[in-house]
Amino acid sequence: MERKKILLRLDPAVHDAIAKWAADELRSTNAQVEYLLRAALRDAGREPRDARPINRPGRPRRDEQG
Repeated sequence: MERKKILLRLDPAVHDAIAKWAADELRSTNAQVEYLLRAALRDAGREPRDARPINRPGRPRRDEQG
């Protein structure tokens, strides 16, 4: 399944804060935004049941590499 693409306009300070947080957790900014959106959906009881799992942050373990 192809991933959806969206245009998201953010205040530069919000973007910078998310980018720093993402770097601290070894995620891309895009992955951090998706992580935060999924957490918000889960907290609101609206997480879709058919959503694929999100990738773990950081490098894949040796046994997960193809």
